[in-house]
Amino acid sequence: MHPALSVILFTTASGAGYGVLFWLGLLAPLDLLPIAAGFGVTASLVGLALITFGLMSSTLHLGHPERAWRAITQWRTSWLSREGVAALIAYVPAVLFPLLWLITGTPGPVGFAVAAMAVVTVVCTGMIYASLKPIRQWHNPYVLPIYLLAALFSGGACLAGVATFWRASPWLAYASVAAAAVTLVAKLAYWRSIDRGADARTPADATGLGKLGTVRSLDPPNTEENYLLREMGYRIARKHAARLRVIAVVVGFVAPIVLLPFVPPVAAIAALLGLLVERWLFFAEATHTITLYYGRAA
Repeated sequence: MHPALSVILFTTASGAGYGVLFWLGLLAPLDLLPIAAGFGVTASLVGLALITFGLMSSTLHLGHPERAWRAITQWRTSWLSREGVAALIAYVPAVLFPLLWLITGTPGPVGFAVAAMAVVTVVCTGMIYASLKPIRQWHNPYVLPIYLLAALFSGGACLAGVATFWRASPWLAYASVAAAAVTLVAKLAYWRSIDRGADARTPADATGLGKLGTVRSLDPPNTEENYLLREMGYRIARKHAARLRVIAVVVGFVAPIVLLPFVPPVAAIAALLGLLVERWLFFAEATHTITLYYGRAA
């Protein structure tokens, strides 16, 4: 698949933002984070800024961004629409939470609603891809857990970076280290899974007509590259993918694991940069069955 920068920024930034709101909404009412209203407002603004930046970036991939609002009308059948609806609903408690914290001086139970909506929205985002059966690398049992774990890890790193300025206990940084380690294990398992999996490699495999003999196209479907080939026929060389996987692991996981206990803000930046590479690969390594129609057998 074509790795569009807008969607890469969307999934990375919004995931981290919802991760920040999840940790903040869950832990602050339990008095496990700094109680200062300044911390609550700052952390909430960081999470909301990441989410808003991600959502705005996603509209750049649309041919007519001004029509983006129409996407939320198909929530009964579309995970993309459900993600849009969940994102809008999540803004309500996410904005109310820091305001009440600022007014009352303490985080209230609204934080639990913030955490719940953060999880719901990330699940919807992950299911946009996990539900697509024609793309083997996305219709994979690891995809949704990795989206959730990446949000948990990157959001925890960002929140730990903010908490550093309030001299908070380092336990959140260590919790983020654990989340990073689990996410890395899941990602390595995912890469192993897609490397071992079998694509529909020929038209015979895709159509299921191989038992009748050789299956081939009598005429090419078109004479020049079209939208489907540009969006769904992108290919990355195996050697480049292997190199980028190493970069994603080192920058996005190993560096944050090492840096989080000492310099959380730097670790958070490394995590986001590494996840941008990881998410680029998520799209670039995906292969759509429709490319067989255009004669691109593996």
